[in-house]
Amino acid sequence: VQLVESGGGLVQPGGSLRLSCAASGFPLDYDAIGWFRQAPGKEREGVSCINVKDGTQYYKDAVKGRFTISKDSAKNTVYLQMNSLKPEDTAVYYCAATTVVWGRVSEENMYIYWGLGTQVTVSS
Repeated sequence: VQLVESGGGLVQPGGSLRLSCAASGFPLDYDAIGWFRQAPGKEREGVSCINVKDGTQYYKDAVKGRFTISKDSAKNTVYLQMNSLKPEDTAVYYCAATTVVWGRVSEENMYIYWGLGTQVTVSS
């Protein structure tokens, strides 16, 4: 199983980035997939996730209205469109997926498969 993130980089405050997560090798379809981030000196936190089975979506309060998660089933890729970026969005962003949903879609401990992460830096 592989989750490969791309699309990170350096952007000025107010700018946009689109992260991509290409999934491959799953023996069965995953039930939930999402994005988490970890800033220096801070714990990893959920940013946005999708329960593929029932369509439930989660957004961290701080990104609501600015970030949008979407899924392209044909390409087996999940995207995170990030607009109006702020310096506090600076972090390593990780894609994660699970084949078993047993809690809230934002529950980090539920996610089994993780990508290596992509750095997002928001700075002028």
